[in-house]
Amino acid sequence: MAAVKVSTRGDYASRALLSLALHDGDADKPTAVRDIAERTGLPQPYLEQILLTLKGAGLVRSKRGVGGGYVLTRDPCAISLAEIVSAVDGPIQAGDFGEPHTDGSCHHEGQCVLLAIWALAGDQMRELLGSFSLADLATATRGDGAWPGGGSF
Repeated sequence: MAAVKVSTRGDYASRALLSLALHDGDADKPTAVRDIAERTGLPQPYLEQILLTLKGAGLVRSKRGVGGGYVLTRDPCAISLAEIVSAVDGPIQAGDFGEPHTDGSCHHEGQCVLLAIWALAGDQMRELLGSFSLADLATATRGDGAWPGGGSF
């Protein structure tokens, strides 16, 4: 059975912004890409590309030069996981299958009912990822709150 996947870019973007949220003691003090890469174990060149995309999406801002780096543009409670993934991967969906016919004129056997299910799966994934903010993830990471799904590590 094939899984609905978040891309590596979506995972890395989420990890990078979570790192910024975890270390946001001084919102005016940017975090260097090198520091984010070291804390998260992400490859720095790829991380730089992802952060530029996140900057273009308005989720981070950068400062150049000595003492430069990245900061979140909004409070971590105002940035959802869905927003991060969508910024680097595009719309969250279960597949790129098109829209089901709603007038009952399906061209191929079973196609329309499956298209409706794929659309529903994408809706549920967007809703689930939208329900977690960076602040929620930071709280769980620090061990100060509930772990997503009720488990713990």
